[in-house]
Amino acid sequence: MPEPSRSKELPVSLLTDPVMIEACRARDFGRVFQLVKTRAGIYPSMIARRCDLTPSRVGEVIDGRRQLLHMDVIERISDGLRIPGHMLGLARRSWETSPSLEGAPREPAEVPDSAVEHLVAGLPPGADEGARSPAADTEISARLARHVAETNVNALVLEQFDADVERLARNFVSRPLPLLIPEIRTARGAVFRLLEGRQHPRQTRHLYVVAGWLSGLAAHVSLDLGDRSGAATHARTVVQCAEISEHSPLRAWARSFQSLAAYWAGDYRRAGDLAQAGHSEGRGPGAGTIKARLLSLEARARAAEGDNRSALRVLASAHEARSAAGADELPGVFSFPEAKQWAYAGTTLLAVGSDEQTRQAVGASLRAVELYHAGPEADRSPGDLQAAHLDLATAYLASGEVEKAGVKLSEVFTAEVFTASITIRLRNLAALLGSEPYRGAQSAVDLRAHIHEMTVRPALASNLTEAR
Repeated sequence: MPEPSRSKELPVSLLTDPVMIEACRARDFGRVFQLVKTRAGIYPSMIARRCDLTPSRVGEVIDGRRQLLHMDVIERISDGLRIPGHMLGLARRSWETSPSLEGAPREPAEVPDSAVEHLVAGLPPGADEGARSPAADTEISARLARHVAETNVNALVLEQFDADVERLARNFVSRPLPLLIPEIRTARGAVFRLLEGRQHPRQTRHLYVVAGWLSGLAAHVSLDLGDRSGAATHARTVVQCAEISEHSPLRAWARSFQSLAAYWAGDYRRAGDLAQAGHSEGRGPGAGTIKARLLSLEARARAAEGDNRSALRVLASAHEARSAAGADELPGVFSFPEAKQWAYAGTTLLAVGSDEQTRQAVGASLRAVELYHAGPEADRSPGDLQAAHLDLATAYLASGEVEKAGVKLSEVFTAEVFTASITIRLRNLAALLGSEPYRGAQSAVDLRAHIHEMTVRPALASNLTEAR
């Protein structure tokens, strides 16, 4: 990028203004751009040109409709407007030797140690080392201690975030999504803003874990609405947060979600491989039910791609993992209840497809329905219950019992809306009803018509719940 002319550099009076310093520290670029416009006469179109941004984007930032978070954009702003790097939390920029910046605030950590010590001691660079007093060395330590102690969070803030994540994870299973989406968005925004500031390393890791779980909820929202691209973006954020925080359960859950998304996209091979990676990579998935979840996801995917031997082997391993599982770190959508595992088993056995496995699928799905009804209503996932009923309907169809299939479908038809995954299941079942030997049966024709009526509803509705 061409360097701006010296006549257009920001005045030192602006760079040393506490309002500007605070706006830069918070990376409040709407305020920064306003100050640059009013105090330096650099208008939005000039800001856009110098920072390699579009004028409309600069306008949105000034109006508060957009935030600038990407590091490369922040670096372009620093270089384009000649804002010293440390003011924006960046390393010293290559141009910061300019004489015009004399008097602008600098951080001691960004200059050589010897220069820092001279500045603290009140001596000019190059002065006799012997002239430095011991008190100056003490002040260096004191300033370092103050710098290290700075943080924009505390134990209570982190505790509240943990409580919010736990509550949202539990409510996600049974409460209508439109009631939760604003809360999830607000909590994510608050965490992201804090991460732009300064914390102790352990607090930063804690915030990244919280950000990961909240992004996981956002991923589920997108998947439930059929927005696969959005779900994939959120899932990548979860993976990144898990890597930065080195949090094994979060990393494993991210893989389970990516496997789930790949399954409903019809990419069964990738779904199985992602689930396998989740329970195999690194230091393991953690001590809760996540390993049973990953193995169940892998078994279902292997069965869907036709690898029946692997599917049955992995399904047996999933049951073993359940017996060895400890307590989950979080409840609700981030846990893997026994009812859900039986539902996954039913789907897997149905996909394997032999008479024996179909009979076992009926038993597994009935067990899932029984456990869902026996548990607390607040922990009951309507989507999971619908899926279990659909598996039973499919199993009855495979056994030639169309009337029994219709009874199970009626349990599903009572819902006002369906998630994207339930809609896919219903359409698959309609396709099965349209094939031999059901094609000519009036009961099958009626069920197909009813399924068509139910699946043409809008995707977004008032009581949308979790995808399975």
